[in-house]
Amino acid sequence: MSEYSFKPIAAAQLRVSMAPAAPSAAPQTAARPWTNLFRSLGSARWFGTALLLMAAGMTALSFSHPFWMFKLYAPQYPNSLSLVISLSGLSGDVREINMLNHYIGMAPLDQAAMFERRMASVAVSAIAAAICVLALVRGRWPAWLATALAAGLPFGFVADTLYWLQRFGHSLDPHAPLRIAAFTPQLFGNGAIGQFMTFALPQFGFWLAIASAVLAATSALLREFGGQACRA
Repeated sequence: MSEYSFKPIAAAQLRVSMAPAAPSAAPQTAARPWTNLFRSLGSARWFGTALLLMAAGMTALSFSHPFWMFKLYAPQYPNSLSLVISLSGLSGDVREINMLNHYIGMAPLDQAAMFERRMASVAVSAIAAAICVLALVRGRWPAWLATALAAGLPFGFVADTLYWLQRFGHSLDPHAPLRIAAFTPQLFGNGAIGQFMTFALPQFGFWLAIASAVLAATSALLREFGGQACRA
């Protein structure tokens, strides 16, 4: 009786031992290099925060440096005349240029962007402070908002300067000693106003503001893709 009772057990054990092994779990996909980079940094959020704080500092620093410069060349001015535009005012040969502008019926340069100059320090301080606050807020949208604020300073300056150049060049006094056609001074590169050749180019303050916008955009991208990498 015991001899036959062990046979089914032995057959069952044989079937189990001969059954194909269950397939092993598929190996996990290797982490992407940029995912490891973000994790090695600890967190893309904190790295992006550092970039935003640097952007705020550059925005504040740009206020104390010139944004744009114009050069005027003519035979009677062999060393040229210069006009330097900062967020807080004008410098260079402003008096001489105003005297020349008087002969063609253009208003004094000091009358341009008077409200903007008065508000410049407040605006730059507010932008820099807002970027600092947004740097400490988690998420992607604060970094993109900080990017928009940082970029608004240099591009807003260019737009406002173009407006005043066009307004002054097209509001000439018809009773001026010299009559010339309405014009808009060239904001970039070479141009001409009457017998004067002009050359205009950005200055250090403007490039600081551009660098601030680039840093803020880099921070936003790090938060955007770094957040996806950490969730992967």
